[in-house]
Amino acid sequence: MPELLPQLEDSYNQRLDLVKASKIRSFDNQISDIEGLIKLTIGEPDFDTPDHIKEAAVKALNQNQTHYTAQAGTAALQEAIAGYLKRHHHLDYSAHSEIVVTVGATEAIYAILETLINPGDQFVIPTPAFALYEPIINLLGGEVIDVDTSETDFKLSPTVLEKVLSDNSRVKGVFLSYPNNPSGSTLSEDEIHALAKVIKKHHTFVISDEIYSDLTYDKKPYSIARDLPKQTIYISGVSKSYAMTGWRIGFVAAPADFIQRLRKVHAFMVTCPSAIDQAAAAEAFKNGDEDISQMRMEYRERRNVLYQGLTSMGMRPLYPEGAFYLFVPAPESFQNDDELFALRLARMAKVGVIPGSAFGNGGKGYVRLSYAASMTDIKEALRRIKTAINDGVFVND
Repeated sequence: MPELLPQLEDSYNQRLDLVKASKIRSFDNQISDIEGLIKLTIGEPDFDTPDHIKEAAVKALNQNQTHYTAQAGTAALQEAIAGYLKRHHHLDYSAHSEIVVTVGATEAIYAILETLINPGDQFVIPTPAFALYEPIINLLGGEVIDVDTSETDFKLSPTVLEKVLSDNSRVKGVFLSYPNNPSGSTLSEDEIHALAKVIKKHHTFVISDEIYSDLTYDKKPYSIARDLPKQTIYISGVSKSYAMTGWRIGFVAAPADFIQRLRKVHAFMVTCPSAIDQAAAAEAFKNGDEDISQMRMEYRERRNVLYQGLTSMGMRPLYPEGAFYLFVPAPESFQNDDELFALRLARMAKVGVIPGSAFGNGGKGYVRLSYAASMTDIKEALRRIKTAINDGVFVND
């Protein structure tokens, strides 16, 4: 193998040194070779993509829809997204001037931040939070303000947000992600109103990642875009609600002026998403309401079984109102060492979870369990954890 010229060894983007590999993926890889492990690690629905969605993709393939599409997405998909947003979330977006189809929500996040960030711009991230936001901000020359929400029921407090925005003059945007990954917490309409009042006063963007909004169990989701349509950049996609993680279709909805700029970034990054995947996504957004209902019902049942099972063992999981995760504090004997507890679970109980510290300061001392797994695996995981507790393996001497 050829070696790099010595003169080039220090030629990389120096900001890459600030970015670490995803702790979610690295920890999952670390424990994956444990024989017989039940993995409640990755947020990967165990459902198959519904048949009518797959059939739409096959039809598109047979019709030779294998060419470039419009860079912002096909008209059919943009219109299907606009209809979905209106039907499910009471949001009015112009299909062709206020929506861009992206290669998953991941590209959406990167393209949004590339569109916004000037060196030194600050972004507020309430933690625990999805682990992707911070490294992208660092890579693009922005700065992160990590707001620990573990003392406020894992919800961003308007009082805390007011202080943060008053004390920091370079805040460009506030991230909101509810239902939250990893805690499963979400915000009521009144709580959204209170945050919107603060954000509106400070004239900043709000980046609202609502990829789990359809998986809200005990209340109807309410988007901050309804209160702040001129300041909100809305992110979602098909991965979680329709069991389409591998299809890689997301979208951004925002005011036309922002979308016009984001389109430039998006076009240089990916040209356009796959035509066949867009055909499948259009079918999902247009005709997939029943799919969402059925999966949400199943996730609710799994949540209840996992929550009640862990509670009966004396563990203290947060009660999740949405998404498909349970956030559980490590036993006191571990002194907030969530990674050590997660390793003990994997090695001694053969149950894989993710350390909460992977999600920022607000997640320290917790572990995340995904119930996007079969009921069979969930019940077996509970049996193994109970056995391990009875055997005393979670007592950290």
